[in-house]
Amino acid sequence: MSNNRSIDPDGMSGPGLHYTARQFPVSRPMSPTHATRAVLFVDISGSTRLYETLGDERALARVGRSLAMLARVCEDCGGKVVKTMGDGAMCVFETADAALRASRLMQEKNDEQQDPGEPALGIHIGCHFGPVLENAGDVYGDTVNLAARVAGLAKIGQIITTAETAGKLAPELAGRARRLHSVPVKGKQEAVTICEFLWQDSDDLTQFGTGTDHGRMTRLVLRYEGREWRFEGPAELTFGRDGACDVVVADRKASRQHARVERRRDKYVLADHSSNGTWVRFIGEAEGIVLRREELMLRASGLICFGHVLEEGEGAPVEFSCE
Repeated sequence: MSNNRSIDPDGMSGPGLHYTARQFPVSRPMSPTHATRAVLFVDISGSTRLYETLGDERALARVGRSLAMLARVCEDCGGKVVKTMGDGAMCVFETADAALRASRLMQEKNDEQQDPGEPALGIHIGCHFGPVLENAGDVYGDTVNLAARVAGLAKIGQIITTAETAGKLAPELAGRARRLHSVPVKGKQEAVTICEFLWQDSDDLTQFGTGTDHGRMTRLVLRYEGREWRFEGPAELTFGRDGACDVVVADRKASRQHARVERRRDKYVLADHSSNGTWVRFIGEAEGIVLRREELMLRASGLICFGHVLEEGEGAPVEFSCE
């Protein structure tokens, strides 16, 4: 005699199971909510070199500390980490001011974490403020996509935002936004104007020499391996072994993203982002200058070497002159 009787969910006995909606509740999708947020993407650069130098375990721990630092800064500034992606994170803030303050603090804290005995880890940040859809702890929409595109334009040590976002900043922060240019962005019919948010104070520029006023610079000329670049207005030029750099440096001691030259107001500034440093010698001065994640105002004329002094002869120098 068969004894395969079962009890249905309503307490009625029968020859088989009877399933009801109460037994398997249907999960209804949450409705997304509309909000206005500053979306920030931050990425860590240099981890590949770190893994090669320190080994997997030490490098993983170092990257982990950096990600933890970025998360703390985000939360301390009133933001929220939405997700982490490899060596980066996506964060949201209620205001553009909070996002850019967090960006500046992230760059400062990252500099403080550098160990002179290890390869440097740099970060680059992109941010845009606008409408988003929030659902189940994530955010979606055109603002997110544009923030990601802007982050892709940022170089190591840079914070890039849109002119639209810069226009929403408080006066003391808006003064740090330097308009760059308009760029075509995938998915956008019109070019987007971007700005660099200058996180370092102008007084932090490493300036050497006698302190004499060398006059208002109107033109910078750079020469390297038979090529020449002339700048008379807003400009930026990147140097490194990476093929994506404006000037690809054929030097084994150069970093992939080694340094950049850019115009700030009426001056041209050289910024080092490398592991081995950037060496500069002004013509007529006996002593050279080594920059290690520092900045130097260019003046008169001279030579720039990447990762070594001129006497080592590892590679041809860049010649510069300010006219």
